[in-house]
Amino acid sequence: MINSMTGYGGAEAEIAGVTYSVELKSVNNRYFKTVIKLPESAAFLEEDIEKLLRRSLLRGTISYSLRVKNAPVDVLFSIDEAALKSVVDKLSRIALSGDGTRRIDIAGLLGLPGIILPASPDKQLAGQIRQGVLRITHEAVDRLKQARAAEGAALAADLKGHCEIISRELEQISARNAGTLQEYHNRLKKKVDDLLADVKFKLDEETLAREVAVFAERSDISEELARLSFHLEEFVRACAGDSGAGRRLEFISQEMLREANTIASKACDNDITRRVVEIKCEIDRLKEQVQNIE
Repeated sequence: MINSMTGYGGAEAEIAGVTYSVELKSVNNRYFKTVIKLPESAAFLEEDIEKLLRRSLLRGTISYSLRVKNAPVDVLFSIDEAALKSVVDKLSRIALSGDGTRRIDIAGLLGLPGIILPASPDKQLAGQIRQGVLRITHEAVDRLKQARAAEGAALAADLKGHCEIISRELEQISARNAGTLQEYHNRLKKKVDDLLADVKFKLDEETLAREVAVFAERSDISEELARLSFHLEEFVRACAGDSGAGRRLEFISQEMLREANTIASKACDNDITRRVVEIKCEIDRLKEQVQNIE
């Protein structure tokens, strides 16, 4: 079945005494795009997370956020004590050369570049963090996919309703089209007979047949109706098939609209024209909904 491109998934777990929380949100996009936000202490995981998301999802803008909760200070950052001591020593010498009233604000010095550094876990701890974060990322992805599948089912039901309306209109147009040629024949014959009645001249059947043949060739919509019916069947089949049908459905709906426009330009019957307008409205609704499909 088809999947939506919008959804949400989350998961969290305790890893090496620290709680890590993953949030995943996805919205529509013609292509695949990721926005990954990581704490500096876990920045080394970005490539692994990117690969996991690309393997699991096909389309959409995927916003990934990893948060750290209840973490001790040394897990989040470290202080370059040597750099801080060097700055303090220099400021102390400056203070001593004055009147002795100057004081050094250590807290203010922490904002200097290079004093506060992101904590870098050792190899063993980094391995634990990688394994744990990727595990909960898998869980979040599974929940995101479940949400997208549930919304996809609702989209499929909506698309099916529009397709059924198009199918009914096509049946009515096909039935109506079969009689339009004979109606044109009778209408043309009556009109010419009325015009020539005063001069007592009768239109010969050969000339009438030739005019009807020209009309039939110019207004024949049988091929367009057959192609539109075929595209409609393909659309329904794609909706019931495997996930990842979004782009295929976009293409099919464009072809359906092209055939409907051709039918509208060739049709010479008011009832057919009215029904084609209804079909085009339904196709526009299909095209709008297809933008949400993975």
